[in-house]
Amino acid sequence: MTESKIPSAKPSRRRVLKGAAAITAGLAAPTFLKVGSALAAYPDRPVKIVVANTPGGPSDIIARFMAAAMGGPLGGSVVVENKGGAGGNIGMGFVARAEPDGYTILLTTSAYSVNPGLYNSLPYDPFKDFAAICELAVSPNVFAVKPELGVNTMKEFVALAKKDPNKFNVSAPPIGTTPQLEAEVLKAREGLQGMATVVFAGGGDALKALISGTVQLSSGVLAPAHPQIKAGAIKGLAVTGTKRWHDLPNIPTMAEAGFNDFVFETYCALMAPVKTPPEIVAKLEKVALDILAKPDMKEKLAAAGFEVTAKTGKGHMERVAKEVPMYKKIIEDAGIKKL
Repeated sequence: MTESKIPSAKPSRRRVLKGAAAITAGLAAPTFLKVGSALAAYPDRPVKIVVANTPGGPSDIIARFMAAAMGGPLGGSVVVENKGGAGGNIGMGFVARAEPDGYTILLTTSAYSVNPGLYNSLPYDPFKDFAAICELAVSPNVFAVKPELGVNTMKEFVALAKKDPNKFNVSAPPIGTTPQLEAEVLKAREGLQGMATVVFAGGGDALKALISGTVQLSSGVLAPAHPQIKAGAIKGLAVTGTKRWHDLPNIPTMAEAGFNDFVFETYCALMAPVKTPPEIVAKLEKVALDILAKPDMKEKLAAAGFEVTAKTGKGHMERVAKEVPMYKKIIEDAGIKKL
């Protein structure tokens, strides 16, 4: 009689591993498909760019340029929403707490890096609450006056203001912006503490104050001031970049005007809430960088006072890592009281 072979009740190691792999794949598939389908459908409703300032300023200008250009490549509409106030903290805090689904992103400026050294508490952490999409462009700041004031250089303005600082005011965008910061540094260095700084909710409003005669000096980003300077409505005394602006060759840098170590620029960047899917962040990064690489967009931004930087999200965070401690030291050295 032939002995029958009964299969062992104990499964082989290979069979166990194969079964486990099948189970794991089955469990993982729904998650993978969910992420994949979400990315494939993105965006299926409008993407909102939140600007942490009021309309008319540099961040609002570039946000609207980008929103108009991004809709086509993304395959959906992109809108701009202004949430100004508290030196940009209201808008930045709003996006930090927004649903991380790629439908609410932030157009931030240098205030993102300045505010950690200026405020005792913030509604966001610059290193933990956001995923950087990309850096868009940078603009130097400019000190400007009305031609009727009768000064042609920064030294002439300082000399005039020193005669009676209490009769002079300087307008600036929100607290924490580089124009506001440079105005305080100028006052501290030149003994003009009696000159009041009038802070506005946005750069456009600060510029209007100069044009209307409410203030005698404007400290602002070049972008909104550029057309007014070209038209002769206001006179640029000095730009705060490392070089003269290409189509304003008669306006010196602050270094050329006799003010050393006085370089202040304002960058604009796109950020997403930190838990936004990396695939969506990467898609937004590619779309934005592709747009910035186009000659017509570079020309449009240059005409508005911006120099395209087009840095990746990683490249932008390298700037943030450098500038957060840098501005903290500038604020401390200038004796600016924390808020």
